[in-house]
Amino acid sequence: MIQQPQSKKIQNPATQVPKTPQMNDRDYLNDMLATEKYLTTSYVQALHEMSHQSLYQEMLSIFTDTSNQQRELFNLMFKKGWYNFDAEDGQKLQQTHQQFSQYQQEQFPSQTTLQ
Repeated sequence: MIQQPQSKKIQNPATQVPKTPQMNDRDYLNDMLATEKYLTTSYVQALHEMSHQSLYQEMLSIFTDTSNQQRELFNLMFKKGWYNFDAEDGQKLQQTHQQFSQYQQEQFPSQTTLQ
């Protein structure tokens, strides 16, 4: 049997919340984060298709505020242990970096390589 390497989680200790049918703090933050992600995606689409410069600038400002709010919600959830990541193997990261560096050199030879 081939064993899969165990993934290492990057996370903080989870803040406990009551497990009841009612929404708790984690549920509210998760819902808010999902909403902010949806809004930022929608604003990007609108910005790509906007031709009026003043309206574009206003939407860009709203997008920036929304994106910053999304990041703050993410940071809060991570701090409370309600958001985690799988740690990636350093060798795999290096391999991916080399792959994209090679791609960049082949596709854009006059530009500098990735740092």
